[in-house]
Amino acid sequence: MSKKHIEECVRASLEGYFKDLRGIEPDGMYDMMVRVVEKPLLEVVMQHAENNQSRAAEWLGLNRNTLRKKLVEHKLIK
Repeated sequence: MSKKHIEECVRASLEGYFKDLRGIEPDGMYDMMVRVVEKPLLEVVMQHAENNQSRAAEWLGLNRNTLRKKLVEHKLIK
């Protein structure tokens, strides 16, 4: 799957989201999108990194402490 395919999936999901709103104006979409995309991103990356936070942080382009904070925020670690 290419980056372009992921982009197309996000675009299609957003179009569906707007359709489901039936003309109601959305609010706080940016924060909503970050929350709904970030958790599965972290879950999948951690799985493929075999729960190695240093490796996962490198793959994500994050500082390890930032990754750890995000994992705690999403209740993926304690």
